[in-house]
Amino acid sequence: MSQSLRLTYLFDPLCGWCYGAAPAMAALAGATDVTLDLLPTGLFSRTGARPMDDGFAAYAWANDQRIARLTGQEFSDLYRRDVLANRTQMFDSGPATLALTAARESGVANELAALKAIQLARYVDGRDITSLGVLADTLATLGLEDAARRVAAPDAALIAMTQSRAATGSAMLRSVFANGVPTLALDNPDGSRSLVPSAALYANPETLVSRLKAA
Repeated sequence: MSQSLRLTYLFDPLCGWCYGAAPAMAALAGATDVTLDLLPTGLFSRTGARPMDDGFAAYAWANDQRIARLTGQEFSDLYRRDVLANRTQMFDSGPATLALTAARESGVANELAALKAIQLARYVDGRDITSLGVLADTLATLGLEDAARRVAAPDAALIAMTQSRAATGSAMLRSVFANGVPTLALDNPDGSRSLVPSAALYANPETLVSRLKAA
């Protein structure tokens, strides 16, 4: 019998490289003998949020093109026009992290589905995922009606849980000495954690699963 693997995915919903790693996460989530947990870090929320200005937009687009070449993930003209060129939108992952926390209450699989839908809404459809209305609509299209209602009018409990998860994710990121996101941490039998090399997140997803099981 193969050994069961427990992995924690540390990410931020506004991280383009995390979007590039989406196929690998889907493969891990669908693999047998693999338990995948998701933990947002809040990297681009609160003090990490910033305005979308010309310089940052150009920097983001250059990175996005690298990610597209490496992974095949789509960054559309709608995204470039309606998101990167929009000077009224903040670069702030707080609202999307809140939406993911709402989705998480009905299971990790729903959080992963919500993350994928939110990423596609931004990078393909060019939608504003800093808008609670857009996020609620995105969750509703997945059938997550309760989560959508909570996101449309966040209560204190959801806000507190979102902040707690981000704090936990940020602390774990520091504890494994990671340089940023995406980070995939493997639980070891002795209770420690090992980092999965980031390059592995952009290789063939099935190769990643087999390599982790072999290791």
